[in-house]
Amino acid sequence: MSKPYQPTPEQIARAEQKRAKRAQLATAGKPKASPVVDDTKGLILPRKWIDLPTPEPLINSMRVKIMTWNVTACSNPRACVPDSPSNDLPSDFPLSSKAVNYSPLVTLKASQREHMIYNEILAHKADIACMQEVDRLEKLLPVLDGAGHKHAYGSGPQKKHGCLIAFNREKFGKVADKVVYYDNEEIRSDGEEHTRIGSSFKTRNIGFMVALKGLEDTALALNKGIIVATTHLFWHPRQAGILVREVVKFRDVIGHKDWPCIISGGSAICFQYRSSLNRNISDFNFGPDDPAYSLLVGDSLLAAQEERIAPSRVVHRSRDPTVPPASKKLPGDDVEGEGGEESDPDRVITNARPARPSDGLLTNSEFATLFANPVHSAYEEGLSKLQTMVPSVPTYGDIVDIDPAHRGANEPQWTSYTHFWKAVLGAIVDESS
Repeated sequence: MSKPYQPTPEQIARAEQKRAKRAQLATAGKPKASPVVDDTKGLILPRKWIDLPTPEPLINSMRVKIMTWNVTACSNPRACVPDSPSNDLPSDFPLSSKAVNYSPLVTLKASQREHMIYNEILAHKADIACMQEVDRLEKLLPVLDGAGHKHAYGSGPQKKHGCLIAFNREKFGKVADKVVYYDNEEIRSDGEEHTRIGSSFKTRNIGFMVALKGLEDTALALNKGIIVATTHLFWHPRQAGILVREVVKFRDVIGHKDWPCIISGGSAICFQYRSSLNRNISDFNFGPDDPAYSLLVGDSLLAAQEERIAPSRVVHRSRDPTVPPASKKLPGDDVEGEGGEESDPDRVITNARPARPSDGLLTNSEFATLFANPVHSAYEEGLSKLQTMVPSVPTYGDIVDIDPAHRGANEPQWTSYTHFWKAVLGAIVDESS
């Protein structure tokens, strides 16, 4: 019987040299992986955070860090030449990669600011990131993937931007998702279709929600998860009320009534509702003195707030094509419902007719019914407590008079601060029952 082959030490050494050479050639052929964010191109101002005392987490609880950001609204540094006709451009004038050559508007091109966008998204190391007005997906998605995130995306019909929810792939797995098309949602059960919808505008705006199951050992064993929704809304209260309603329906349909629900938006309102469920609502495009804010937190509408709603009880030609067009388009007359308060504080609506009973628009009492579950503001309560320790913390009530019987005075003084507009479009609130 022959002996098994045994290579000599010299043969073993030569084989090792060949393997090392093959590995070296294979490595040399691959380009070096570039960093996710270029430190020079992605330079951004640091954000300072206020720490509030927090209770110890409950046993078997799931702690999650969530961020929300309007990618377009918060990443367009720009300036207009003084005394230029373009100075009257609306502050929400779209400045995507296709809008950088509008002279004399000066702005950073998309290629110049993209790493700043990536840095803003990734710097906070959030477990879940909610983004609004997201475009250029072919650039953003590889960055999110490289940072360890999966994603879900939804957009309105024929819109070039949409809502995106990214989540840590090692902590969460997607169970289900849903897009809410506000233009098609019914707010009453009687009458013809347009009466049941009861809408003044077609905005093509959406609410987008995802159910995520926890993948870490404790969360997986206890079947814990979270429902996250994000949105970019028209300023009118109707869409905000629909979003709350649809998130609750979504939670019930997937059969996880014990999962918390977080609804978040960009530099806009963020509400948390905590009872048998938790909800968070944001990017409503209104501030703490707005009728919609009062409706959400359970305050009755003031006479002045009812007067602010009254001019919106019209039907725009996007809903009724028989309405003749106005001779001049105003900045606030945006068919997508995104002409902001910044450009049109009085919300003057053109290209519209007075509403009729058959249009089904909500009355003030019907608004109160739509917002049946009041919430409390975590920002307001948190800053109120902080002021007992640090009295100099600026709040919304320092710059706007809020009725003493109404909530909102202790919201942050600013949540959106730019050269062209400064606004409070953000809050976090919770309900404790």
